[in-house]
Amino acid sequence: MRILIVEDETVASENLVAMLAETGVSVEIVGITESIEQTVRWLQANPSPDLIFMDIHLSDGAAFSIFSAIRVETPIIFTTAYDEYALEAFKVNSIDYLLKPVKMDDLRRALDKFGKLTNSDLVQYLSQLMQLAPIPAYRDKLLIPVRDKLLPVDIESVACFYTTDKSTRVYLTDGKYYPYHKTLDQIIASLNPSGFIRANKQFVISRNCVKNITVWFDSRLLISLHIEVPERIYISKNKAAEFKAWMTRKASLDGRRALFPH
Repeated sequence: MRILIVEDETVASENLVAMLAETGVSVEIVGITESIEQTVRWLQANPSPDLIFMDIHLSDGAAFSIFSAIRVETPIIFTTAYDEYALEAFKVNSIDYLLKPVKMDDLRRALDKFGKLTNSDLVQYLSQLMQLAPIPAYRDKLLIPVRDKLLPVDIESVACFYTTDKSTRVYLTDGKYYPYHKTLDQIIASLNPSGFIRANKQFVISRNCVKNITVWFDSRLLISLHIEVPERIYISKNKAAEFKAWMTRKASLDGRRALFPH
């Protein structure tokens, strides 16, 4: 069985590879991708695998965006740490879903379920899979609660979003910042990916607000914005090449054309 793993956490993908080896099922890991863009390019360049394990939340957005860019002809077992995403995938007849951390019994159950599918089951499943593809409708304005009012802000005036364990803030290009009661997952899903990127667990940043990029000693990137931010913004070594490609990519009103050129 030829398997593609779509997972942006190295430890999680390594654990899944090790667990698959222990199931007793004959598998070949034909690829591991970490983002929407990498996955689309892999699927365009390689023969279809027999099965895909796909994390729903990836470094550059929700994995469902993959289905907007390319027709996927392979059954998928979704993996996620978030029940609400798993349930959404399950409703459209995914083969199965695995909650992280993945348990061996659940993995064996999912593989067994996949093995029992008939050709007609697979045809029906694949016909419904594309329904997950989101229709891009990116925000061009925010309404920021300020005391008893709502402050309208053009998205071009946003420098970054920053989150801690306790709160999220939106930082504007004039240096002002305000509380913003959404998670970074929710925020990045609503923004045009040609203009904003999830830099790490703390930051979503605007491409137009990037001032300097410093190559750090361990191959990470240190990002400086045109405004002051609460802490340094680092891009991991694994995501450095993707970030540099994003910075030099032609902007697009519809993020799919910039993200997924054919």
